[in-house]
Amino acid sequence: MRIDVLTLFPGMFEGPLTESILKRAQENGLIEVRLHNIRDYALDKHRVTDEPPYGGGGGMVMKVEPLVSAVEDVLEGASDVPVILTTPQGRVFTQEMARRLAEHPRLVILCGRYEGVDERVRQLVVTEEISIGDFVLTGGELPAMVMIDAIVRHLPGVLGDPNAAAQDSHATGLLEHAHYTRPPEFRGMSVPALLQSGDHGAVARFRRQDSIRRTWERRPDLLLEATLSETEQYGLAALALEWLNKR
Repeated sequence: MRIDVLTLFPGMFEGPLTESILKRAQENGLIEVRLHNIRDYALDKHRVTDEPPYGGGGGMVMKVEPLVSAVEDVLEGASDVPVILTTPQGRVFTQEMARRLAEHPRLVILCGRYEGVDERVRQLVVTEEISIGDFVLTGGELPAMVMIDAIVRHLPGVLGDPNAAAQDSHATGLLEHAHYTRPPEFRGMSVPALLQSGDHGAVARFRRQDSIRRTWERRPDLLLEATLSETEQYGLAALALEWLNKR
């Protein structure tokens, strides 16, 4: 997969792209991330990329000419390449979106800044607008890093365990179950005996039940879309009754 990132601050990506899983994915040829400085496409000698908005108001707006020129130059005439604008106005990024975007051989991410971009940028080159949450950051670089990390995890060969991404929190509509490792006891707190039993079927059932309980306790909204068996639905009803009795 090739990911082109258009940004005013390419140096911000040096840390995340040169460590851990993203570093190994690049070294192994699984992904190629190309950084492009939007200022290189500015039309004047001062490389201005933002202007005050028409109609007044605070803040600055990213100019249409350098952004459109940058996207078109990077695409080199290619079609069917998603061009993503990072913006608080976009759809909130989810695990399912990460999985869908990972199916594309190439992505372009345009990092928004300031008060936003000239509306004509959206109309001319942007195919999708994405936010990573209902809050505002100083720019789209951090959201771009978050999306790249989440997307790349779904590519074959990136993670050591080929099934790891499918078992992550949100991958199945539920939060992931609790994890334990050695030592078996620490400060009077023990690892559940069943997890040490070697009974893989029982362990799988235990983890599934724990995943449902954890989702109910922390993100009950996710259960509206989760697929549960009839037995699991009865178990969830018991959790709800238990919660009501504690109030």
